[in-house]
Amino acid sequence: MGTETDWVYRVFEPHGSEGWRPYGDAERWHGAITAPDSAEGAKLAIGRVVGDLMIDWESIGLHHAMHVRVFLWHDEEDSTEEPDFIVEVRPRSDFDAV
Repeated sequence: MGTETDWVYRVFEPHGSEGWRPYGDAERWHGAITAPDSAEGAKLAIGRVVGDLMIDWESIGLHHAMHVRVFLWHDEEDSTEEPDFIVEVRPRSDFDAV
């Protein structure tokens, strides 16, 4: 314990019957975050990506928030078939009414 690793992430959006495609600016929503080499480190990395998505959506208007999946790999990207973690974000369409 106590070691750090790169958690590689990529954000995808639904693309009909074709499955999933890279979300928005593919370069912006793909990268690596250095965090502890543990489940907690993975949570920190995913939390940072989801937080960045929320900041982006708030800056352009929350009505632009959309359903996405955040894929996370330990050390390096493998394939969308075998990520270490997948987090699905489904913003509510009625959030302004709450």
